Amino acid sequence: MPVESIFHRLEALLPKVQKPIQYVGGELNSTVKDWDSADVRWALMYPDAYEVGLPNQGVAILYEILNELPATLAERTYAVWPDLEALMRAEGVPQFTVDAHRPVRAFDVLGLSFSTELGYTNMLTALDLAGIPLRAVDRGDDDPIVLAGGHAAFNPEPIADFLDAAVLGDGEQIAIAVSEVVREWKAEGRPGGRDELLMRLAESGGVYVPKFYDVDYHPDGRIKRVAPNRPGVPWRVHKHTVMDLDEWPYPKKPLVPLAETVHERFSVEIFRGCTRGCRFCQAGMITRPVRERSITTIGAMVENGIKESGFTEVGLLSLSSADHSEIGEVAKGLADRYEGTNTSLSLPSTRVDAFNIDLANEFSRNGRRSGLTLAPEGGSERMRKVINKMVTEEDLIRTVTTAYSQGWRQVKLYFMCGLPTETDEDVLGIADLAKKVIKAGREVTGSRDIRCTVSIGGFVPKPHTPFQWAGQADHETVDRRLKALRDSLRGDKEYGRAIGYRYHDGKPSIVEGLLSRGDRRVGAVIRAVWEDGGRFDGWSEHFSYERWMSAAEQAGVDVDWYTVREREENEVLPWDHLDAGLDREWLWQDWQDAVSGAEVEDCRWTPCYDCGVCPTMGTEIQIGPTGRKLLPLTVV
Repeated sequence: MPVESIFHRLEALLPKVQKPIQYVGGELNSTVKDWDSADVRWALMYPDAYEVGLPNQGVAILYEILNELPATLAERTYAVWPDLEALMRAEGVPQFTVDAHRPVRAFDVLGLSFSTELGYTNMLTALDLAGIPLRAVDRGDDDPIVLAGGHAAFNPEPIADFLDAAVLGDGEQIAIAVSEVVREWKAEGRPGGRDELLMRLAESGGVYVPKFYDVDYHPDGRIKRVAPNRPGVPWRVHKHTVMDLDEWPYPKKPLVPLAETVHERFSVEIFRGCTRGCRFCQAGMITRPVRERSITTIGAMVENGIKESGFTEVGLLSLSSADHSEIGEVAKGLADRYEGTNTSLSLPSTRVDAFNIDLANEFSRNGRRSGLTLAPEGGSERMRKVINKMVTEEDLIRTVTTAYSQGWRQVKLYFMCGLPTETDEDVLGIADLAKKVIKAGREVTGSRDIRCTVSIGGFVPKPHTPFQWAGQADHETVDRRLKALRDSLRGDKEYGRAIGYRYHDGKPSIVEGLLSRGDRRVGAVIRAVWEDGGRFDGWSEHFSYERWMSAAEQAGVDVDWYTVREREENEVLPWDHLDAGLDREWLWQDWQDAVSGAEVEDCRWTPCYDCGVCPTMGTEIQIGPTGRKLLPLTVV
């Protein structure tokens, strides 16, 4: 039987809320399939507002791939703002998809993509509005399978009570495999009910089902072991890695938003993975190995994406896009192709030591020289060695000097505060660096119209990185250092007015740290925060540190134990049974190297450092050069 749209019930509420257009759907390239034509139906959620969720590449790719399958249907749902949530509760309107406005509870799978842990409370709101029991153990055969993916799914333990399953790594192939398991189970008449379906998913070794694992604790609170509680369930669950990105040139039909979103562009992922070895960077560690898209596939994706969407900006995305082995040819080929049109190119992710002015000139040839963003991360040479960000002060000054001389007037520098072994002097070094940048810019241009913005984020130790054992800096220390840095910048009469300063205080980082490295006991804190009104914790105007601390106290959870405490080498970490391919001994040795300031080269260009990924996952680094060139477009 078809599931009816609830839009007629929703429509009456929309005049009473802010930005109602984000809930109406109907975007260019959105897909609405006949309900009865599908055997398997997915509701895909990015657990944040439409303006943040719609540009998300992971959801967009899965949305297309699943809808290309003949007997599978996928629709999207996003977090609703509190004004609409209140009206939906009052009028009994359930969580809905924006494509056909079908109730989320009617779908077979609710797939959530977590880029950050601060979306956990939004997940609970969506489940509750949908009429899906919050706890997985309370769900019946008619409830969707709640499945998590994304970077935060590499430690799903804090939300284990609320999840039926989680998948690690690349989603393209595993989403199709999960669909096939669900389809077969339904075709056989749903034998064994929900447990049988979850068992079939778990037996593959590629889907983690938390209820099939028991956690035992030592008397002091540390984890004793995590073990399967039934036969056939693997001891370790492995991540998924797509090895030929050219076979998956998605998105082919990019969604064009109706409401304003955080990124108004067509994005092409030019490679996946990173082996630079920045010790703080979870994304770089868990997405190994490096797999490049070929220059010809990149060109075809750009051409097709512009044609299908009408976007005038194209972003070439990766963790460090200037590291693509043929980035010079990509930049020149695309700039030649679109010169004289209204299409501009951007390279959002740029390392200081991979940037060169020829590259920057190609990317700005058809656009304007706006700001240039570089990320030294650490304020001192010593700090950058600790985090393995091999950028010298000379590298930075040379790069910004060249940029200023070529017409740039604004440079943004990104740093972190609260890094392991950090001192007050390391943070104050950020001010010295910023002043040298302004001085160099004025000298090379002969102008005082030079700007530099210093942006600071709080460091959070992440699972599956060398810093997973590190103690996190408490928020008082971070805030004190940030205040001292602000005073140093503002108090300088010569350079202070030319330097902008943006920072996040230390409190949100502590909550993120609790959720990043937490175990199943943290789930009670998340639920208590949500019950107390916690929503949109990634938004500063909605975040409440006091609410989180009160909930932790109520749940009997010691926040400092999870955050500022340093772990011992042999402590069982909550995510040790989830395999990102990284050798634990290698991570520990890299943590010891960090403390001693030893640097590690990029294994793309040097011998293997035995991180473990390639042999464990049966993969290998895939880079060019291919020697191919982008041909001009044929004008019809």
